[in-house]
Amino acid sequence: MPDFGKVAVLFGGESAERKVSLLGGKRVLDALRRQNVDACAFDPAERRLSELEAFDRAFIVLHGRHGEDGVIQGVLESMAIPYTGSGVMASAVGIDKWRTKLLWHAVGLPTPDFEILEAHSDFAAAEARLGLPLFVKPLREGSSIGIIKVSQPGQLADAYLEAALHDTLDRRVIAERGIVGGEYTVTIVGDEALPIISIVPVGDFYDYEAKYVRDDTRYLCPCGLPETREMELRAQALEAFRVLGCRGWGRVDFLMDEHGGAYFLEVNTAPGMTGHSLAPMAARAAGLSYEQLVTRVLSLAALG
Repeated sequence: MPDFGKVAVLFGGESAERKVSLLGGKRVLDALRRQNVDACAFDPAERRLSELEAFDRAFIVLHGRHGEDGVIQGVLESMAIPYTGSGVMASAVGIDKWRTKLLWHAVGLPTPDFEILEAHSDFAAAEARLGLPLFVKPLREGSSIGIIKVSQPGQLADAYLEAALHDTLDRRVIAERGIVGGEYTVTIVGDEALPIISIVPVGDFYDYEAKYVRDDTRYLCPCGLPETREMELRAQALEAFRVLGCRGWGRVDFLMDEHGGAYFLEVNTAPGMTGHSLAPMAARAAGLSYEQLVTRVLSLAALG
């Protein structure tokens, strides 16, 4: 076991994903301690950030704003403390669904058609262009928080108002064409894309309840795709990850249509680590225990 020094496991925080972060952070902390790593809990909502100067490395299990958006990464950079996951720029871009899509589109990676909505948008025109069903999402939230499925004409305006409550910056949200052939995810650790997981929720889509509360969501790994197709998609996911400047580890989600076409959806630069989370599942499929996953991720901690 490498000597990681004194490790701060950052979890909790003040975002809408605090509860998920607390659950996953505690599991990471316990896994590191079981391997005799000098790991300590650090909740930025309860401690001064200046106290991080006492640590040699940081394992980030914060999600959402101020944890996954480049803010805490910038703090750690200023203190020269190596940290897990992506750097400042990639974290800031990765949490922004709009700018992520713009970069993917620029290099030819497929992503669902979308429109950015504001209070004065022509909602009927957006519905007509994107078709139904479509999904309305806050630009900068994770864990499916604030996502609304629009299935009937005339519902988009109300869906915008609900999703905009989660964006305190400029009240803009993204409306995205519904791709209904299946949802998949690829976990990336270092330079390796792990086996794809197929996600089969019981409800309409993979919402917060399906992710963290319900026990009837099905996760298939092997995912059921032909091996050559899976390897192709794993390579594309790794490209999607690198295009954003991401490093260390993360997760790339994609959808498939009824004809087998793949559309990249978003990147998670600080994946969940709860008992329901997808990264540990993919690691198990690749032969890595939870403990091996966290030490591997910690070994990739870096600056810059």
